[in-house]
Parts: sequence; C-alpha cells; structure tokens
Amino acid sequence: MKRTMRSEKYDESLEKSIRELQREQRHLRLLKLKKNKLAIIGGLITIFMILIAIFAPLIATHDPYDMIVLDRLKGPSAAHLFGTDATGRDVFSRVLYGTRVSMFIGFSVALYSMIIGMVVGLFASYYKVLDSVLMRICDGLTAIPSSLLAVALMSALGASEKNVIISLVAVSFPKVARIARAQAMVVKEQTYIEAMKASGSGTLRILFRHIAPNVLSPVIVQVSFAFANAIITEAALSFLGVGVPIPQPSWGNILYEGKEVISKAWWMIVFPGAFTAAAVLGLNILGDGLRDLLDPHIN
Repeated sequence: MKRTMRSEKYDESLEKSIRELQREQRHLRLLKLKKNKLAIIGGLITIFMILIAIFAPLIATHDPYDMIVLDRLKGPSAAHLFGTDATGRDVFSRVLYGTRVSMFIGFSVALYSMIIGMVVGLFASYYKVLDSVLMRICDGLTAIPSSLLAVALMSALGASEKNVIISLVAVSFPKVARIARAQAMVVKEQTYIEAMKASGSGTLRILFRHIAPNVLSPVIVQVSFAFANAIITEAALSFLGVGVPIPQPSWGNILYEGKEVISKAWWMIVFPGAFTAAAVLGLNILGDGLRDLLDPHIN
C-alpha cells in the first residue's frame, strides 16, 4: 500500500512538473507569435476566408443555383459583381458558396489527416511490429503521386463531396503519420517517459497524455500545409470533372465551366482562380509562420 501511494504521489508530482513546463512553453510561444508577422498575415488571410465561408448566405447577392438565361455571360456590373456564367447564374454568389465547399473539404481533410496520422504515428513509434506494417503502408501511399492517387480513388468511388474528402485524407495522412512517428520516437526516449513506464502508467496514457502533446507542434505545421494542398487538389479534381459534382458550386468546377467560354467570359476564370490562390497562399504563409514559431531552434 505504501509503495502504491508513493508511486501515485510521484506520478502526480511528475505530471504537475510537466504541466508547468508546458504552460511556460506556451507563454514563450505567444511572445514569439507577436514578433512573427508571417504567421499573423497568413492567419488573417485564413480567418478572412473562413468568415466568407461561414457568412456566404448573408453576403451572396443571388441564389447560386438560380439560372436566368437572358443574363448569360454578362460581365461584372453592379447587378452581378463577378458577372454571370453560361446559364445566367451569378458568379459572385457561386464563388462565395464555393468558398464554403472548398474550405469545408480542406478543413475536414486536415482534421481527419491529423487524427489518423497521429494515431498511426504514435502506435508505430511504440510497437516495432506495427511500425513495420503501418510505415510500409504509408510508404506505398506516398510512393504514388498524390494527384494521380486522388484521381484514381475518385474514379473508383465516384464524384461527391464525401468521396473527395476520403480520397484526399488517404493522400494526406501518411505524411502526417511519418512526422508524428519521427517526433514520437525522440520523445519516448526522454527520461520522464521512462519514469512513467517505471511507475506503471498504461500504454495509452503514455501515448496520448504525455507523448502526443509533444508531437503536436510539427504535426500542426504539416496539417496547415495539408489544408492548403487539399484545397488546390480539390479544385484540380473538380476542374477535371471527378471532384465536387456540378451544379454544386466549388472553385474547381466554376473553373471547369469557365474554360469552355474563357474567350468570352474571362471573369469565370479570374475570380475563382484568385480566391483559390488567396486561400492557398494564406495557408502556406501560415504554415511557414507556424514552423518558425514552433521550431525551438529558431529564435
């Protein structure tokens, strides 16, 4: 009983010290963030895109599905800020609703890739048998060009928003898993992890309560890039006709429709292309800023 009580007290004391250290690290990172203009600019662009996605129904001036044939291929004006498409739909409203689709797909891919990648990476780092199996699967997935793999999966699954997310998660999570595994391999050799094992802590508790928080920093950076890659890959898939199905608006299928009338309606290419570029640029800048912010070797 005495040994058990001592072990519990030691465990609690160790956890308290770890929490204090983590709080101090978060405080230092906040101070570092104030000096990191790159992360702030990228974050502002990303927040702006997210706000557009959330409030698209309030900002849109027309129903994105409403076809008025008499207004087809009209240029930008007060009535139609981004002009109209070949069926008379308002391009401004479709681009705004396309922001909802593209940002939702990008966020979903980033979230699921982080969850799956973290779980795979943590278990692979802790168990040698799983390491051989899981990492070979990840190697196989990363060996295939991501765009080609996404197109192949979409061809097999069929064009839909859900299938786009599934395909892009399959493309993205192996990179997250490899980063999580590499970082976890370093963390699990630390003295406090050995102390947790000696005190009788369970495997899941060690993995998800003590190793996982120390793996999050590089994973978050990779996930921000996965978010950007998901947006541009979704646009590419929709442009090829195997992504989000028409008439549901997304930046990619607006560009797909615009390529047929590019000589008559330049606005159908320029505006959705500009939104896509801005979102990807913002996320990439944010990723670079987070990498500088979270890397302990960069002052």
